Amino acid sequence: MSEARAVWFAGPRLAELRDEPPDEGGPHGVRIRTLVSGISHGTEMLAYRGEIPSGTTLDLPTFGGDFSYPLKHGYASVGRVVEVGARVQTLSPDDLVFALHPHQTEYVLSDEWHVAWRLGDIPPERAVFVANLETALNVLLDAPVRIGERVVVFGQGIVGLLIGLLARRNGAGRVVVVDPYERRRAAALSLGADAALAPSPTLAHGIMSALSQQGLGQSGVQCAAHSLRPDSEPEPADATGGRADVVFEASGNPAALQAALDCVADEGTVVVCSWYGSKPATLELGGRFHRGRLRLQGTQVGRINPGLAPRWDYARRMAVVMQLLAELPLERLISHRIPFGDAACAFELVDRRPDETLQVVLTYE
Repeated sequence: MSEARAVWFAGPRLAELRDEPPDEGGPHGVRIRTLVSGISHGTEMLAYRGEIPSGTTLDLPTFGGDFSYPLKHGYASVGRVVEVGARVQTLSPDDLVFALHPHQTEYVLSDEWHVAWRLGDIPPERAVFVANLETALNVLLDAPVRIGERVVVFGQGIVGLLIGLLARRNGAGRVVVVDPYERRRAAALSLGADAALAPSPTLAHGIMSALSQQGLGQSGVQCAAHSLRPDSEPEPADATGGRADVVFEASGNPAALQAALDCVADEGTVVVCSWYGSKPATLELGGRFHRGRLRLQGTQVGRINPGLAPRWDYARRMAVVMQLLAELPLERLISHRIPFGDAACAFELVDRRPDETLQVVLTYE
């Protein structure tokens, strides 16, 4: 195996490049040379910042070390197969693949791990979104959006953007998103959101106003998002009381969870897509939560809704992901392309200047 290098977290907010020992692979080995990899703003950044609860175990065989550091983390690698073992039947040399693997120039996987998928003719930069798109799809499998329903999405990182986009494709009547950063709000509007709001003391009122507006054509989307006034009154509402049917909390900020509960309708559902790591969440679970029979639902990509088990499995979910990769305008979500050798700067950018970033991609020669 040629010399390889990988990104390791040596401590909180300390990313560095380290040489990797050769791996011969064996009969089930698949050797992959990386073309691009994507930095996730969710779990991966929790690991980078040291915000994973102590005692948490690694959940992928491709990770290295542990959460007490040093740690090799990441799960959005796209590369080319350069060699396969004698017993490998699912992949061949020159196949383009996505792998749940950390940022590394070259690596060997076992085909028994089921962490790599052939991409066909999907462009590598589009394929960087496989993991986040699979997460967003799984969220909609856990909490489907019905035609005409009102949806709010807190957090417009890549997963939040994709949830809003898929909710629109599912037939949502209104999609309102909330994010503190203007660049992300603009991206959401470009993907079809009806309104994009910044957090504020009058946020709940602004969301209700945005959800109650009717008859906006695509040309009026951005205007509507910027014309909401805190003193405007929602139009006469239906049985939802002007609130959302479903709210997705994907911001990673525990404080947003209470705001999500405040804007969901009675009998409505708040879906917690975020993993807050070691950050606690304080909620008011009396009043409307109790009498309105509000539902808090967790979702995690590692499992599929058991109610779908007779018809859905991981293979079917991934097949849908591959179909969506070919259809969705994903390249516009890449904000930065940074050489692998400057990976430490890339992580610092995501951590310190989130207002400037959407998807940050590492490029490999």
